Amino acid sequence: MAEASAPVRGFADAGADLSLVNVSKRFPGFTAVDDLSLEIPAGSFFALLGPSGCGKTTTLRLVAGLEEPTAGSILIGGKDVTLAKSHQRPVNTVFQSYALFPHMSIMENVAFGLRRRRIDNADTLAREALDLVELAHLAHRKPSQLSGGQQQRVALARAVVNRPALLLLDEPLGALDLKLRRQMQLELKEIQSEVGLTFLHVTHDQEEAMTMADTVAVMNQGRIEQMGAPVELYELPKTAFVATFLGQSNLFTGKVGNSTSDTMTISAAGVGITVPLSRAHVHRGTVTVGIRPEKVALHRHKPADGNRTVLGPGRVLDASFSGVSTQYLVAVPGYADVTVFSQNTSESDSARNGDEVYVSWSPDHAFGLSDHPVGDSGKFAADTDTGSLAVAERERLEAELEES
Repeated sequence: MAEASAPVRGFADAGADLSLVNVSKRFPGFTAVDDLSLEIPAGSFFALLGPSGCGKTTTLRLVAGLEEPTAGSILIGGKDVTLAKSHQRPVNTVFQSYALFPHMSIMENVAFGLRRRRIDNADTLAREALDLVELAHLAHRKPSQLSGGQQQRVALARAVVNRPALLLLDEPLGALDLKLRRQMQLELKEIQSEVGLTFLHVTHDQEEAMTMADTVAVMNQGRIEQMGAPVELYELPKTAFVATFLGQSNLFTGKVGNSTSDTMTISAAGVGITVPLSRAHVHRGTVTVGIRPEKVALHRHKPADGNRTVLGPGRVLDASFSGVSTQYLVAVPGYADVTVFSQNTSESDSARNGDEVYVSWSPDHAFGLSDHPVGDSGKFAADTDTGSLAVAERERLEAELEES
């Protein structure tokens, strides 16, 4: 067999776009991915974010060719790869477990795939990839001689060296400690910008997705709940699931009463809570309004500013010091407990358990959701765990079989 020669193109080549068109993946008694469609532009850093069991890893495996969809199409760079085997797709995957060959040197690990393909400049390309992750000086060490973060970078170099059009990252930082994970988040983003490939990153870590990704898609029960830039999803969540999964939110439900050309006000436990119409997804009927804890201020006395939404008096149930801020849980009669993140400016300003306080915020920071609790339960329609969904789906299928 004649040797192939891979041109040294550098790592600035653009990746390919990825399209999922009405993709579903059904297992016996359960639908893991449900009619999913999305477009990921070439050269972007895209994150699939969601809890365990939401379908994000199954989606990644479908793109990688490790699972075959039950329905729908997958296109990479405009080419339909739905039925293509994993080795026939221009993709590489970086897993949480680094999967390095322990008996090989770092250089041999990175060059392994190139040598298998008989690429004649494998060592040159491997060293170029190690330079990219700043590990060329450790090329002759074994994986056991490296730290967890260094091993993760080797795994990344091994994936990038093949110049895939699409790089898949499956919880790649999950095994690292907090400090190293944050460092690697910044390094991954920098590497992605430098290599110009398309990154599809699967994670359950909200901070990780928001730190690195250009676009985040929040998955829930096999579907995309909301997709957009990190700041858009955080500041203007569409549903209660997004509002509470992507950070924390205080939620208040009531009927819309007074409205102006710019704002609407809901009545919740006798207090008017105002939100700009431009920050609300529903403008009439029953609406749930949210406010992020860091946008809420804590007061010892009722604030005189009539332009702020004020709740209270209430009692501090818990005060948790975290260094940068203190998280307060405040019980206000008529409402669910209110969470407040207060920046630590001085010890004398802090409140303690049992203190009487008021909470307030600017209406301009509030947002209105598209959904609201069902009945008097206080729960939203999406408040169902994966296990109960699987049981319900199995019972439905069994009933259909009995009828037929």
